[in-house]
Amino acid sequence: MFDARQDALDRARDQTEAFLKKSEERGKLPQGAAAEALARWQGTSELATLAQCDIVIEAVFEDLTVKHQLFQALDRVCPERTIFASNTSTISITEIAGGSGRPDRFVGMHFCLPAQLMKLIEMSPGLATSDGTFQRAWAFAEAMGQKPVATQDTPGFILNYFLIPFNNDAIRLVEQGVAEPADIDLAIKTALGYPMGPLELLDLVGMDTQKLLCEAMHGLTHEPRAACPPLVRRMIAANRLGKKTGEGFHVYGDTKMFGA
Repeated sequence: MFDARQDALDRARDQTEAFLKKSEERGKLPQGAAAEALARWQGTSELATLAQCDIVIEAVFEDLTVKHQLFQALDRVCPERTIFASNTSTISITEIAGGSGRPDRFVGMHFCLPAQLMKLIEMSPGLATSDGTFQRAWAFAEAMGQKPVATQDTPGFILNYFLIPFNNDAIRLVEQGVAEPADIDLAIKTALGYPMGPLELLDLVGMDTQKLLCEAMHGLTHEPRAACPPLVRRMIAANRLGKKTGEGFHVYGDTKMFGA
């Protein structure tokens, strides 16, 4: 794992360790699996360390310029065999690949949140992605035990095409005083069978991330329902980002990813 900030790497390591150990305690992983996985975990703030990788998956925030800068730097240090992948959920894969230096070895791999639990990966080729690259990335997703689905390079792919407007609709119900967040989540979970309500999911994603998603999606599609609701901006101003700050649409006793 690469991050420019050491504190972010330390936090990621702590979150990974807590999640894996909790998975052991719940019987989701065999005893000893957490220690084995952590022994393979490597964190670095030196981009050159990624020169040994066969695939690099980018997961920075939704800003095309920042993504281009990162991939251009990676192109200088990674060998020709290295596949570049983006975890973007809204920006065109072709556009990102166009600034990567290797558009034929570039693919979209959108891990659906929460990525630690969800099996789905939306796999999207860019216009220049080679068949061999897509097949290798698909095989890698399957080797991780994930369930890849093929999508075209269109805004929001499958899930966020529906999810961003849907979540915004839930936010607007709160804005309009139609119901309390807990009741909206309960209604959706009970009636539609969702394991997590839309406002619970937004708290996990973070209001700051939702704002970026809305701006990217609305900028591409001009769909009114994709526009960022004013309440999101007010919550950001009040530092009510969700789980990460302890309060969003719901209040949390801790800021750990999946509780104590």
